[in-house]
Amino acid sequence: MMVLSTRKLQRFFDRVRSNKVFEMFVVAVILFSAVMIGVNSYALDARVASAMEMLDLAITLFFLIELSVRFLGEPQKRAFFRQGWNVFDTLIVTVSLVPVDESELALLGRLIRIFRVLRMVSIVPELRVLVNSLLRALPQLGYVCLLMFIIFYIYAAIGTSLFASVNPMLWGDIAVSLLTLFRIMTFEDWTDVMYETISAGFGWSWIYYLSFIFLTAFAFLNMIIGIVVKVLEDEHQRERNALKATHEGPVEPNLYDIQLQLV
Repeated sequence: MMVLSTRKLQRFFDRVRSNKVFEMFVVAVILFSAVMIGVNSYALDARVASAMEMLDLAITLFFLIELSVRFLGEPQKRAFFRQGWNVFDTLIVTVSLVPVDESELALLGRLIRIFRVLRMVSIVPELRVLVNSLLRALPQLGYVCLLMFIIFYIYAAIGTSLFASVNPMLWGDIAVSLLTLFRIMTFEDWTDVMYETISAGFGWSWIYYLSFIFLTAFAFLNMIIGIVVKVLEDEHQRERNALKATHEGPVEPNLYDIQLQLV
């Protein structure tokens, strides 16, 4: 009887956490929590500030209940903490229980309450797919970023050697040159930098700027976009395959197939 009652409770909590109305309500609470973070940045009346503290406590308790429902609805309790998003939610909710007062942990408590907005990612499946795709793309993006840094470094060394006398604020050393090249890559008044070196006697310097922009802003950034899109498509396909396998389940062999195997 005890095992049967436990299974009924597990199925009940599983239906609750899978209910679309419950999921939408959780999303609404997260959005309301984000609005409260913005409101708290203003100077508030004492009564309003007290009401906001009560609402913050209620939101924290709701998140604790919601996390408990998800945990109790999990058929295999150990598998719950094998998922990174569940660990993230548990950490955020647990640290949110730290009282926000004048203690040394007050700043940490406030910061964690800001990060509660990130729980939107763990609740909305589409956002989880996007974040998982970015994480899976990091190894490939790392090599592209490394190659981009090499190009940055070469151009920064050339710019420092040639244009340091033109404007030391932009080309005085290699660190400043890297910042200037980042400004050029983002097209932030890059023509002013180019015209300054051209007017200083480096009439061919347009080749320097255009070649750098072509390599970074066009070639490498498009490579990064291509990698992210490819990984995103793979992640969507993986989600579709997992959903299909969940609905179909294992296919049992029929009697004819068993007879063939025996023969």
